[in-house]
Amino acid sequence: MKIMNKLKELQKELRVIADPQKAKLLQGYFKTGKGEYGEGDIFLGIMVPVSRQVAKKYKDLNFSGITRLLQSKFHEERLIALLILVHNFNLKDEKSKKEIYEFYLNDTKHINNWDLVDLSSHEIVGQYLLDKNADVLIKLAKSENIWERRIAVISTFEFIRNNRFYESLMLAKILLQDEHDLMHKAVGWMLREIGKKDLETEVEFLDKHCRKMPRTMLRYAIERFPEKLRMSYLKGK
Repeated sequence: MKIMNKLKELQKELRVIADPQKAKLLQGYFKTGKGEYGEGDIFLGIMVPVSRQVAKKYKDLNFSGITRLLQSKFHEERLIALLILVHNFNLKDEKSKKEIYEFYLNDTKHINNWDLVDLSSHEIVGQYLLDKNADVLIKLAKSENIWERRIAVISTFEFIRNNRFYESLMLAKILLQDEHDLMHKAVGWMLREIGKKDLETEVEFLDKHCRKMPRTMLRYAIERFPEKLRMSYLKGK
């Protein structure tokens, strides 16, 4: 009962700080119209820094309460559920980290927009798998669910931070022909991050695959290249 009261308190607080004007803008930005990737998503109009504050305040919510938030029709409630998981993951022991990791991957259908993925997957899935076998990312990358594919790619951000590039490059190969623009951006972003750490590794990958890459993926990957080198890739040289 105490946890449910805490959940109701959280939701009541969100309704007080909700901003209908911002909600309208966010629903356009996150493509919630018919046939768009975020179709039907509903926003309260609460920005990420405020959501982080709320998540920290209600960090003691248990898995039952977090599940209710994660299954909410409101985007920000789902985000706060994930931010609570991220916050707690960073403070817990290995057994608890495993529980959070498994909880996260057991409910990916509600992690259903790019910001939800980008603000949580590398912090939980990436960190957990950093010293483990990461074959689960291949399974996710081959999923029909775009958000599971994006979770796979963005999770490797944590590997890149630790100078481990193999998984990111492997997933990039798997997803070269992905049809969704959001995946082109995700893969290109991770290739760019590899280049920040090891430009030679990124260039080697691009030299082999740039002609088969979707244009958006390539543009994201070479965004920070010197102009002359960037143009040579865009011209297919």
